[in-house]
Amino acid sequence: MGRACKHRGRAHYWPMGLRPGSFLGFGCVALGLTTTLRADVFLDEVWPKVGAQKCLKCHKLGGDAEESAFVLLDPAKEIDAAAALKQNRAAFVKMARTAEKDQSQLLLKATGQLDHEGEKVVEPGTAAFDLLAGFVKESTRPGAPATAPAQPAAAAPPFFSGVAMVDDATLLRRATLSLAGRLPTDAEFATVAKAGREGVLQVLDGVLREDGFYDRLREGFNDIFLTLGFDGGAETALSYTHFSETRLWYQKHDLSHIKDEDERRKAGYKLAADYRAAILGEPMKLIEHIVRHDHPFTDILTADYIMVTPYSARGYGVYEEIKDRFKNPEDPFEYVPLQLKALTGRDKRQYQESATGFYPHAGLLSTFQYLRRYPTTETNRNRLRARMFYQHFLGVDVLELAARVTDAAAVTAKYEIPTMQAAECVVCHRTLDPVASLFQDYYDLEGVYGRRKDGWFKDMFQAGFEGEDMAPEERWRSLQWLAERTVRDPRFARTMVGHVYAILTGRKPLLPPKDIEDALYPARRRAYEAQQEAIRRIADKLVAADFNLKTAFKEWVVSDFYRADGLTTAVSDPGRLAELEDVGVVRLLSPEQLERKVTALFGEPWGKLKEQTAILYGGIDSKEVTERATDPSGAMGAIQRILSNEVACRNTAADFLKEPTERRLFPLVEAGETPGVSPEIDGRIRRTLANLHLRLLGRHDSVDSEEVGRSFQLFAGIVAEAKGRKGIENRESYYCRFGKEVPDPDYTIRAWRATLTYLLRRREFLYE
Repeated sequence: MGRACKHRGRAHYWPMGLRPGSFLGFGCVALGLTTTLRADVFLDEVWPKVGAQKCLKCHKLGGDAEESAFVLLDPAKEIDAAAALKQNRAAFVKMARTAEKDQSQLLLKATGQLDHEGEKVVEPGTAAFDLLAGFVKESTRPGAPATAPAQPAAAAPPFFSGVAMVDDATLLRRATLSLAGRLPTDAEFATVAKAGREGVLQVLDGVLREDGFYDRLREGFNDIFLTLGFDGGAETALSYTHFSETRLWYQKHDLSHIKDEDERRKAGYKLAADYRAAILGEPMKLIEHIVRHDHPFTDILTADYIMVTPYSARGYGVYEEIKDRFKNPEDPFEYVPLQLKALTGRDKRQYQESATGFYPHAGLLSTFQYLRRYPTTETNRNRLRARMFYQHFLGVDVLELAARVTDAAAVTAKYEIPTMQAAECVVCHRTLDPVASLFQDYYDLEGVYGRRKDGWFKDMFQAGFEGEDMAPEERWRSLQWLAERTVRDPRFARTMVGHVYAILTGRKPLLPPKDIEDALYPARRRAYEAQQEAIRRIADKLVAADFNLKTAFKEWVVSDFYRADGLTTAVSDPGRLAELEDVGVVRLLSPEQLERKVTALFGEPWGKLKEQTAILYGGIDSKEVTERATDPSGAMGAIQRILSNEVACRNTAADFLKEPTERRLFPLVEAGETPGVSPEIDGRIRRTLANLHLRLLGRHDSVDSEEVGRSFQLFAGIVAEAKGRKGIENRESYYCRFGKEVPDPDYTIRAWRATLTYLLRRREFLYE
């Protein structure tokens, strides 16, 4: 399934069939060992390994080399990526065919032998150099094509060949538990049984309108934007400069109608806590509002309003103006849209420049919470904000655009303004600083509106976006100007689709592999490209649906990436294993998801995965802990054991005390029915176990399966061992009765509890 070639004394193993045309007939060409060039070497080798990694950073519009004769297009920024790559190939061919000193300019420039601001970007003797050398040789041979490959590329096996997919019923269960925190209804299962994949989409239309989904939506997007985690009290998002008389309204709120002093004090604490929670919740409630009302998700940047509650409206000083818009003015968490007026100072005069008289809202980007979460300093100059803007809305980590400067002191000594003159600095700052300058009127160190007293810095690139300068008259609405251009960028739709993927799987989309010397590079590249192809396809559907974000959720759920469920046969090829490493949904449930799953299965939450325990179980606080744990620790294992013990303890006897028709867990058996007495009783026990496997684990195990047999042996073994002991209490444990007498002379209730505990510790329950 592959072949080896040797170069520089090493053996290189190239797995066959990595993408259409990838490495077929070309395994050693990248290393310069053959003159037979594969048809699409530019697309599969030269561009991803050299062009995108080494050249594009500077040789693009807005880049440091945009005025050179060698200008490339970024396929990620183009609607027609294929056309962009075709143009890039032509530029590479032209440069390869241009000779100087009897050598190709492409090689001379790349190795720093000609005047090249980027200096040496490719070392002779490396795989990257050999790739370029092979490309030059092919491009300069007589009859070589300038704009298209000489022959069609060979087809490769489908990316998901040999990957097992869950059936539609299991897919439905996975989706409803993940998105709405509940099990599917019988009617929903019937819809899917009748209509298959189309039935799943029909059911999802309803699921994506449920309150449970919007809880999940806010939670998922906070994992990305982290707006719950800014420093200081929540009310500090409302600047003292603009809201000095209103932001602490709760301290003066009249609670005199509460006569008891202790109760009045508690009410005051609750008032303050609810007010702060309402303020913190505004950004994610904006996202909910957009999705709930099927607004275009571009509104995340272009919405000309924020969301406020009766409590937070008091903080903004607008409650009296809008109180009639609330259904319940006493509900601290009823949110309605609000367009703020231009900010005033403590002297009540308009402090903020505005051509309309209103605050220039730019969706999430201009909310005080987002600005507060990503503050600035005199030295950072809004660059953190610009970096997070690119990461959050365009899927670009600006810090990856160039390698770190190895000798900052030497660069500083050589250039008066390194960030505008040194090539190794400019490659990032030409992109970053114009966006940072768009935030110049949000320079107040409290995080909200406030211009710098000494004017904006002149020693950095001025306000603009991707090579376009902002006109001075647009300054008052600079973030709106930025938002309008961002939502038209193809990367925006793809990034939002990537965010939905992260919410569903707990993993960010793959980054392109960089180490071309890695023997697994071809496999990692194919995995990246397969995922990107899905992202582009879903992004196209998102755009066609007027950016209704529910489209992205539905498309991901029915995609092979979400349906994947293991391999049909064992795979030992490391390349193929690397390809499939990020496929499927196998992740530890978050604390919030685990509580919702317990609620869905048992009718009530465990209730202990909160605050510090949630953090200990891999949760986040959005401030100091911002990444969820993906692998269990010893402490997490201990929490899992406690959860399984307590949930089984709380629910086993309680279920048996109900009428059979009302039981969730044991409708087919009665307490006291022991195994081995009769085939009929054994049959009911096995059917009960099969039902528990389905309910708790999502497993469709038959009553005579090995898995059900293992659970049956556990249950029967516990009962048998109890019969052989003397002095065992003939009632269920005191702690599991919850105040009711629960006789258990045959030890069956406790055996069921132990079996339930075992199932709740299974991977299928604890993982998604």
